Formats: sequence, C-alpha cells, structure tokens
Amino acid sequence: MNFELIDSEKIFTGRVFTIRRDNLRTPDGRTTKFDIVEHHGSVVILPIDQDGNLLLVRQYRHAAVDNLLELPAGVLEKNEEPILSAGRELREETGMASDNLIELGKFYLAPGYSTELMTVFLATDLYENPLAPDADEFLDLEKMPVAEAFALAEKGEMPDAKTLAALLMARPHLKKYLS
Repeated sequence: MNFELIDSEKIFTGRVFTIRRDNLRTPDGRTTKFDIVEHHGSVVILPIDQDGNLLLVRQYRHAAVDNLLELPAGVLEKNEEPILSAGRELREETGMASDNLIELGKFYLAPGYSTELMTVFLATDLYENPLAPDADEFLDLEKMPVAEAFALAEKGEMPDAKTLAALLMARPHLKKYLS
C-alpha cells in the first residue's frame, strides 16, 4: 500500500519532540491528515547486577498521574549513537556503568503517531560510576530478582510499555534467572 505525501507542516516544536501535520493521498485516492510526533529516538536498558537483580527506577509520570516502576531509559541526544546514550542513561538513573552492553533490538513506541524508535540494551558486569541525574528527574532505584520483575509484569502491575517490550525482548537472554 502506498500513501503519497502531498505536503507537511510543523505545528509545534518542543524540547524533546516536534509535531508535524502530514497531508496524504491514500491508495484509493482520498486525502487525509496525520499528526506525527517527530522524535529522534531513545534507549531502554535492562541492568542485571552480579546477584541476579534487575535494577528498576520508580518515577512520577505526570501524563499517567502515577509513580511507575520502569526500566532505566532516556532520549538520544541529537546524532548520538544509541549505545552511548544507554551508557549515559544507565549512569544517570542507576549510578552504575556496564562493561557489557548488548543491543537486543529495536521497536517503535507508538508507530500510529510517533517516529520514536527505542533501542533495547542488556547491561551486565555493572560497577559504580554515577553521573548526576537530569534536573527534572526524581528517581528511586529498586532492585528485584529478575523472576520477580517478570511476575509483576505478567500480573499487569508494571504498566509501562517500554519496560514490557524490553522484558519480552530480553526473555531469551535471561533464562538462567527465570527457572
């Protein structure tokens, strides 16, 4: 199916994303408009410590009006490589660095309206090496056995999409923690 872009206009430019309105011709010849959130990508990290604990962060998410338990994550700087962003975000959000960051894959967070592509990393061989957190982030670090984190996710008690997707992608790499 081919959609033809007729024209595009920027509606809003913010700190993290831009919103554009695309006017498209559909395969059957009609025209329609799509509002698209332009985002230059992000990373999500699954840090596993030497004791087999997953490091998670709990943070207030205003859009959800809730304190959510999530995997560490963050936005790519302009033209930043995902692995560099993952290392920085891991240090900012958990105070730990990793000697073994492995890319597990990528997924679109909300492809119906956003260009945000998230890259998932497994982080092992952790050691302390903190960076100051972002000024607007207030995080509480929570460690829990990998199996417990999966159980919470499976019971619907971890309603963060990027965390759920990353856990699913990581499952084959975490079998020794799940038996």
